[in-house]
Amino acid sequence: MRIIMIKIEFDKKNNRSVAYDNNTEIGECVFLEIEEYWNIIHTQVSSSYQGQGIAKKLVEKIIENAKQNNKKLIAECSYAKKLIENM
Repeated sequence: MRIIMIKIEFDKKNNRSVAYDNNTEIGECVFLEIEEYWNIIHTQVSSSYQGQGIAKKLVEKIIENAKQNNKKLIAECSYAKKLIENM
């Protein structure tokens, strides 16, 4: 049995959060920085990893870093928009 170790990292240089299984990239959440706003435009998780809450963790990593950087969040990505509205 393989133990899955999912790591979520914030990649400010590329305006995204990234999910890794060991060293394999398995998902991302991408945002555009527009003045004081971060607009989440895309969230995706590899099909074999879906249903494990990874997309939610990716969006939460962006939210957490937006707060630390005093940015306001908006979302064109429907998944991220739903999460933000329910917070």
